[in-house]
Amino acid sequence: MAEKYVQPDGKEGPVAKTIEQQTSKLPSDLFLWAALGSMAVSASLKIMGRNQTALFVGQWAPSFLILGLYNKLVKVQGHDQEDQSPT
Repeated sequence: MAEKYVQPDGKEGPVAKTIEQQTSKLPSDLFLWAALGSMAVSASLKIMGRNQTALFVGQWAPSFLILGLYNKLVKVQGHDQEDQSPT
């Protein structure tokens, strides 16, 4: 069953290519600002005494940073190098 999802040539599938094409359009700063924004909102919620919500929102920052890292990798590497090189 899993064999039909594995590319025999090791290349990315059409879904991965589409995701990479769309995410590469986003600026890298977006993810940094989102992480900083979630930390600021979390600190504000903590000051307001909404501790549980502050913890929840504060945990978004690492996710935004990881998404930013993925975005940067997509921009630097792109999908398979074989797909990008002219043949």
